[in-house]
Amino acid sequence: MRRIAVITSGGDAPGMNAAIRGVVRAAIARGAEILGFLHGYRGIIANEAIPLDSKAVGGIITFGGTVLRTARSKEFQTAEGRMQALEVLKENDIEGLVVIGGDGSLTGARTLFEEFGFPVVGIPGSIDNDIAGTDYSVGFDTAVNTALSAIDRVRDTAYSHERVFVIEVMGRRNGFIALEVGLAGGAEAVIIPEVPYSLLEICDNLRKMRQKGKRSSIIVVAEGAARAADIKDFVQKTTGFEARYLVLGHMQRGGSPTAFDRVLGIRLGSHAAHRLLSGFTGEMVGVDGTKLVTHPLSYVLSTERTVDPEKLHLVTAMAV
Repeated sequence: MRRIAVITSGGDAPGMNAAIRGVVRAAIARGAEILGFLHGYRGIIANEAIPLDSKAVGGIITFGGTVLRTARSKEFQTAEGRMQALEVLKENDIEGLVVIGGDGSLTGARTLFEEFGFPVVGIPGSIDNDIAGTDYSVGFDTAVNTALSAIDRVRDTAYSHERVFVIEVMGRRNGFIALEVGLAGGAEAVIIPEVPYSLLEICDNLRKMRQKGKRSSIIVVAEGAARAADIKDFVQKTTGFEARYLVLGHMQRGGSPTAFDRVLGIRLGSHAAHRLLSGFTGEMVGVDGTKLVTHPLSYVLSTERTVDPEKLHLVTAMAV
């Protein structure tokens, strides 16, 4: 295999540029040429190819987002669109593809592999950290630290005004960010989609804490579990405590990646390039503890990654 390509697809995640850098420089070290396609699968169909060399990825490790841009492609979801993408890859003499992205992006990679036998290797890039087969996805650590920084600042004003603050973080289908940041930020309650919750019970706990002398509280809620504004209204009406809410939104996707995400991106990018150039395909690279691992995309996309219930118990235990 002498010529491969790399794309970033779906939602952006801090550390994607580190992964691109890892792919490119590892491929060059193996004597391979490498192209990048702008705008993910949409860019393949439109033949938005650019050559990538060592200089092209110099200095990008500190940038958030992705220098290859990203997009979602409805056209690629059709058989005609995928056939067009395959033709473009062949026209550019591409013999293998590295896909950096979340479950939707990895599903596209799996489809290319299973429909056409085209060699692909995936890299998990998602702030949600909900991809099976890896302990961490590129971007999760940065998103958590971005949200944590905001919560630390909000706690200062919550204390000063003796208020309850409800902080809404990203996570439509899971509570990985909410649970991690809630535990790290000392939240009094965390609400996530995976676990049933009682607002009456939360309010009762807030009253008990107030009786013990705790004059301010933080509630972290994942966007897929409830709206922060609704939680704030219920808490204020039920307890009589002054409450405010804050939606962190897409700011969690941006910013310079943490050291953890930079190193993770480089390791996974390099490993993906080596696997692809060594003839492996239809798989995703990941980490198990500190070890690099690989899993078939069929396994990754048919397995659900679940939150650690012990962390939710710790949130409750630490809030007494």
